[in-house]
Amino acid sequence: MRIFSAAAALSAGLLTASAAEQAGAGHSRLWNVYDSVLGTAKYVDLTHTIEPAMPIWRGFGNITFSPAVNRLTGKPFTYADNLFVANAYQLTTDQMGTQLDAPVHFNPYFAAADEIPATFALRKLVVIDVSEKAGKNSSYATTVDDVLEWEAKHGRIPQRAVVFVRSDWSRAWPHVDTDVFPQVSLETVQFLHLQRGILFHGHEPLDTDMTADFAAERWLLTHGYAQAEGVTNLHLVPPTGCLLSTGFPKFRGGTGNYVRYVAICPPDWPQGVLPGSTPEAPLPEYAAPALWDAQKGYRARN
Repeated sequence: MRIFSAAAALSAGLLTASAAEQAGAGHSRLWNVYDSVLGTAKYVDLTHTIEPAMPIWRGFGNITFSPAVNRLTGKPFTYADNLFVANAYQLTTDQMGTQLDAPVHFNPYFAAADEIPATFALRKLVVIDVSEKAGKNSSYATTVDDVLEWEAKHGRIPQRAVVFVRSDWSRAWPHVDTDVFPQVSLETVQFLHLQRGILFHGHEPLDTDMTADFAAERWLLTHGYAQAEGVTNLHLVPPTGCLLSTGFPKFRGGTGNYVRYVAICPPDWPQGVLPGSTPEAPLPEYAAPALWDAQKGYRARN
């Protein structure tokens, strides 16, 4: 019995050591990927800054910022009295700015914002450019032919990729028309999901289409598909070759997410920022302080 127990213990120890070595090797492989690929890539922010005067769908109220108030004193936190300051945000909706629509927005039986899996964090990014057509027709709707034309140049869209539609609508931000805008047709989103198996698609305007019954958006969300809205800077990203990083909060039962989309592009791409090329740790110290500006409604460097 003792021999068996010793042998079993030795075997278990060897297995544990082997598992640890394999795990260590796995960690090294991922770190090597960062050092050799991600650490030398160019990073392009595809996200609008959230601010009080930003465009918003006409049915939602405007948002406001204010200094956070100390509930013990009834006064705003200050550097002099509390050593720190904080902000308070009065948000009228989780459907604004650069966002990721959760299916529960249209269907209570599908995922809410906090139920979207962490696997959305990093995917291949496809950018389909219809900006020339949208420039001639402000309500142009991206078609299946636009997708097929892209594939004729670049190859079949990878499964589980993210597809963003570039219209350049966002380049006029914040002076944009939220009622008339470039669209993505129902047939196109159906084709992308049912024929190409993408993870989700995204577009620059704050809505998918201009139909009275939200045809494309309604089909997507009622069938369990998420979508991105309010994306920007797609003119700074190539049609292929980039990854998309998606960072989002977890609002319990949320119908949408405020999102930070970042395109991770090849090192030789002329746009974007290289890790370490700007101050990161510590972050930069500015010449002007960020102080509460009552006229602008947020902390600003004047």
